[in-house]
Amino acid sequence: MNTSAKTRWIVLFASAFLLLLPVRAAAQANSAAEPRPRARDLGIRPGAFDPGPLNAITDVAGVRVGQVTITEGNSVRTGVTAILPHPGNLFREKVAAAVYVYNAFGKLVGSTQVQELGQLETPILLTNTLSVWDAAAAMTGWMLARPGNEEVRSINPVVGETNDGWLNDIRGRHVRPEHVRQALESAREGAVEEGSVGAGAGTMAFGWKGGIGTSSRRIAAGKSGYTVGVLVQTNFGGSLTIDGVPVWRELQPPQERAALERPSEQPAKSGDGSCMIVVATDAPLDARQLHRLAARAVFGMARAGSSGSNGSGDFVIAFSTTNRIATDAASQSITLLRDDDLSPLFEATIEATEEAIDNSLLRATTVRGRDGHAAEALPIARLRELLSRHPR
Repeated sequence: MNTSAKTRWIVLFASAFLLLLPVRAAAQANSAAEPRPRARDLGIRPGAFDPGPLNAITDVAGVRVGQVTITEGNSVRTGVTAILPHPGNLFREKVAAAVYVYNAFGKLVGSTQVQELGQLETPILLTNTLSVWDAAAAMTGWMLARPGNEEVRSINPVVGETNDGWLNDIRGRHVRPEHVRQALESAREGAVEEGSVGAGAGTMAFGWKGGIGTSSRRIAAGKSGYTVGVLVQTNFGGSLTIDGVPVWRELQPPQERAALERPSEQPAKSGDGSCMIVVATDAPLDARQLHRLAARAVFGMARAGSSGSNGSGDFVIAFSTTNRIATDAASQSITLLRDDDLSPLFEATIEATEEAIDNSLLRATTVRGRDGHAAEALPIARLRELLSRHPR
């Protein structure tokens, strides 16, 4: 073949390749746009109780969630998630609350006052590790500006975190006051966005892309029916187990494989990280009972495969939307659920926590961020095939 003929073939091949590029790009875009499933879409139904209509923390009447995802350039992958127990002035109408600390390798601003008084007087914010103080300051300003709070001289903002520094330029502290205000003011009832959003934009779980997940359960306790809702920010590790199936044995994230070849270039061990868990219920509980409820959420982490490692900062905040505590009331009478009726609530909390963790992984999309680091989404097709081979 002479030089002229070779040149023509090269031109034809290049032209054909260029024509195919839009098709490949369109196919990739369509694939990326395909909605990722929640746990129940795959037949994953942890536990015995049924979820509420949304299978979300917002199934607890009055609870609202707002989220802001901050994506800037190639290195900012973070955000804010706000949970509001009710739509009123929370400082004027506090709710009973408790904090359970499983492993205190983390920051939970405002936790000591909640533990001491058993009350929550601000929304709960979740963000990244180095932005908790900025978020607390921004929420304090927002709360002080609420009608009715003009004479307030002290307020206790509650802000939790996990460290998204593998994907996010965490030292840049990119969470600004306007992001916090937007999360608080956009909080709504209804479906909750999950996966790589809000405070979960840059987090990882079990070596895969983690994020925000939620679930709920309806239960009968005593003579009444109640709802328990859970929201998680997953950024921890261990041995991923879904619906009792040891997924970790057959499905390893790219980081786990690459760590064997280039250990110095990998993120923290998969057992490290943190998890923030928020538990809401409409059951009439006091702070003591809520502390017991919060402690059970960690069982849901264990069922999902958490190893509770040294570097995992795991906190649970639980609150009841019933029996609000009016700031100006001289006295108040409340009704409480009997301790003998708490067991179904405990089980509901465990189940909803496990499923919320599953949803955070299943709904998360692959994210690439700081220094070219990547967190791959859990591959649904491979997971579906794996689950099909394990009767559950």
